[in-house]
Parts: sequence; structure tokens; C-alpha cells
Amino acid sequence: MDKFEKITGVAAPMPLVNIDTDMIIPKQFLKTIKRTGLGVNLFDEMRYNDDGSEVADFVLNKPAYRETEILVAGENFGCGSSREHAPWALLDFGIRCIISTSFADIFHNNCFKNGILPVTLPEDQVQVLMKEAEKGANARISIDLEAQEITTSEGDVFSFEVDAFKKHCMLNGLDDISLTMEKAESINDFEAKVGIERPWV
Repeated sequence: MDKFEKITGVAAPMPLVNIDTDMIIPKQFLKTIKRTGLGVNLFDEMRYNDDGSEVADFVLNKPAYRETEILVAGENFGCGSSREHAPWALLDFGIRCIISTSFADIFHNNCFKNGILPVTLPEDQVQVLMKEAEKGANARISIDLEAQEITTSEGDVFSFEVDAFKKHCMLNGLDDISLTMEKAESINDFEAKVGIERPWV
């Protein structure tokens, strides 16, 4: 998992509320267990016409937002099923941070496990950031995880809360496998001891 320290860029505005995981990555794309290759189908039903052509007015198809790393979204983002393919698709597209007033719990946790920072802010602050995002290339915001601050192009600074352990994992690029491997020496010692004490196991 890539480290998350600080990112600065244009944020994409998605003011819809209750964006669920089926909207993020529709069920027909859940056949794979690979974490890569899903970005092209992110928001597939909103992003493409039936003939496969792009919907011109969908936000991520607009030139200013094609390479965005930040989404500013409506409340209850990531609701619906618990599919981990949703953060996989977001990350594969390039999204590293989502800002909203609220997230579905399972999606929220899955984001941290996959290197995406979900930031929860009060409604008034999200609306300020939404207006910033609507400016496109004319406005860039910065997210600093170490300082737990978001800075707008106008110089407004919003602080956000984040669990200390999850922050540590994000800053150091530690997913569940990496956390386990940090204990590799202890695991090997235990297995060697068990091999001697209970060789039949």
C-alpha cells in the first residue's frame, strides 16, 4: 500500500447523496479478485452511455477532473453492499481522498485498508470545499494527514479527526499484510518452537 502523507490538487465535486457501492462499481464487474483494472469501470453506469461512449457532462469525464485524486461527495458515501471492489476501483482510478459529511461504516474501514483517506467534515465545511471543487482547474486544495488539515485555495483551513492507528498505517503504507509481516520474526520464532515441542503438528 502506498503511503499517504500530503496531496494537493483539483478536487472533483460529486454532490449526490447516498452514492452506494453499486454506483461506484456495478455488480457485473465483481468477478475479479484483482485490485487493479477496475478504475476504467468506476461509476460505470453514470460515466458511459449504452454504446460505451463517455457521458460528456459526468464530472470525471471533464478535462479538469480526469486525473483527480480527491472527491468531495454528498452524505452517506459508500452505502449499500460491503464489496471491497468499491475502494479498489476508486484507488485504481487514482482517488486517494474522499471528503463527505458521512460514510457507510464498512466502506469507511475498507478505504483505510486500501490506502484511501476518508475525511468526515461538518456540512458547512463540505459545502465550502464543494464550491472550491466546482471551480475546476482554478482551485486546488491540499490534504495533510500528518497535520490533519485541509487547506483551500483561498487559505481556509479545516481540521479533521482520524483514528490514531489508522493514521499511522496510512502514513507508513501499512495494510493488513504489512502489519502481519512486521511481526514476521516473532511468528517464525513461534513456529520454530512449536516445531520442536509438537513435531507432529
